[in-house]
Amino acid sequence: MVHADHGIGRFVGLSTIEAAGEPHDCLELHYHGGDKLYLPVENIELLSRYGSDESNVQLDRLGGVAWQSRKAKLKQRIRDMAEKLIKVAAMRELRTAPVLNPPDGTYDEFSAGFPYEETEDQVTSINAVLEDLASGRPMDRLVCGDVGFGKTEVALRASLIAVLAGKQVAVVVPTTLLARQHFHTFTERFRGFPVKIAQASRLVSAKELAEVKKGLKEGNIDIVIGTHALLGKSIQFADLGLLIVDEEQHFGVKHKERLKELREDVHVLTLTATPIPRTLQLALSGVRELSLISTPPVDRLAVRTYVTPFDPMTLREALLRERFRGGQTFFVVPRISDLEEAAAFLQEHAPELKVARAHGQMPPGELDQVMNAFYDRKYDVLLSTTIVESGLDIPSANTLIVYRADMFGLAQLYQLRGRVGRSKIRAYAYFAIPADGRLTPAAEKRLKVLQSLDKLGAGFILASHDLDIRGAGNLLGEEQSGHIREVGFELYQSMLEEAVATLKGGDESIEDQWSPRINLGTSVLIPEPYVPDLQVRLGLYRRLAAVNNQEAIEASPRS
Repeated sequence: MVHADHGIGRFVGLSTIEAAGEPHDCLELHYHGGDKLYLPVENIELLSRYGSDESNVQLDRLGGVAWQSRKAKLKQRIRDMAEKLIKVAAMRELRTAPVLNPPDGTYDEFSAGFPYEETEDQVTSINAVLEDLASGRPMDRLVCGDVGFGKTEVALRASLIAVLAGKQVAVVVPTTLLARQHFHTFTERFRGFPVKIAQASRLVSAKELAEVKKGLKEGNIDIVIGTHALLGKSIQFADLGLLIVDEEQHFGVKHKERLKELREDVHVLTLTATPIPRTLQLALSGVRELSLISTPPVDRLAVRTYVTPFDPMTLREALLRERFRGGQTFFVVPRISDLEEAAAFLQEHAPELKVARAHGQMPPGELDQVMNAFYDRKYDVLLSTTIVESGLDIPSANTLIVYRADMFGLAQLYQLRGRVGRSKIRAYAYFAIPADGRLTPAAEKRLKVLQSLDKLGAGFILASHDLDIRGAGNLLGEEQSGHIREVGFELYQSMLEEAVATLKGGDESIEDQWSPRINLGTSVLIPEPYVPDLQVRLGLYRRLAAVNNQEAIEASPRS
């Protein structure tokens, strides 16, 4: 835990000590050199969580000056950063962007073509995007919705409004397969509307690509869907009005800097299931607008997740069960070099299954062929690298096996799991780890987090865990590991929010929070027999500490 005045200490538990002849609950913290600090429960708000990365944490010395100087330095750095963030946000506020309003009849007709019932969160997100587009200022909204929760529909409706207003739309995606899928989705949904859609990726021939570039420059193409190729200097737009970035966690810092150049007066909509720490941080500190889609579609079932040592019998059973119920399986390996080994395993233990292979270095035509054949159910198993990670929607595939799951990142595993369970059928995900069970502490932590997040709509929680495990990085530059390790996650977050709020309000002083010492000469504790659970008791102390007026006392639910 981090104490605002004394720094990082290890929380040992709740101790009852006698103060002025009366029992008093205190939180016991241990510091460097065996020093102990007993913090009265009424001052619990001085404590914040350090974060989940406990390895190599250096405890502070009680009464030492190191913590105060570290905190003061960081405060100045956060201050500078907050100023830059405010400047970025202020520049956006001052800029004007085209006002895009939906024409009633056409928009309603298009919305009616959505084959599902919109969830409450989806409606809220769509309305927020409509407001942004009509505001006359450039939109910069992050729509964080779980895998398969309908983010694409938000993008489709925003695209329609932009196109009907005579603007062009660019949809940037990380992989050729996702570009192909989005191209199909957009073409299908815009059928019957006067909208020209094109695709720009490795799956498109050089001749076609040249035509697409020409069409964009002359304004003949309304919507273009493509990979990083769209960010190239050679691509010029006649009148770009809306930029949609899908699965932004896959884009490197260089690509994002290029996106920033494009977005001077362009509306930007970012879609993601698991925002990278830096993006989440920007949204949490109020610099980017955030919409959450956390309600699952009707009839959606959570994916059953198993972390299991690599066992041929278990995996054969999983593969055959999926085939017997008429479904298909994704078998994912971390590297292209692992494909041979996995193919040999499948040949030996499940020879009756038809297996297709896919990876990013295949010729475009061949890859397209394989994916179409798998989509048409000509194969039982798709053996692939992480190329299938982003956005693929194959409702008949409902079992996922990940080989050497310890070699994948947390968001990667979560995205992979999102490839299955996209229909009303129960899906299964098996994360196979080496049979000897030797894992690095970080890999073990990632898999534990993933197994615990087996309910629907956990992408945002997962991103928060990721922010915790990895740190947020520098929000503005190219540095990837941030200042969070110095003061812990919660305190950093509150210092940043405070700095942003102070600068927004124009008040120059950023004051520390003040916590009074109260001595009433009576016992201060919630008796253990009354609330036996320690976590609940600490939670109640925390809520009491957060109460700062009479209304809050009245509003808090009585236990």
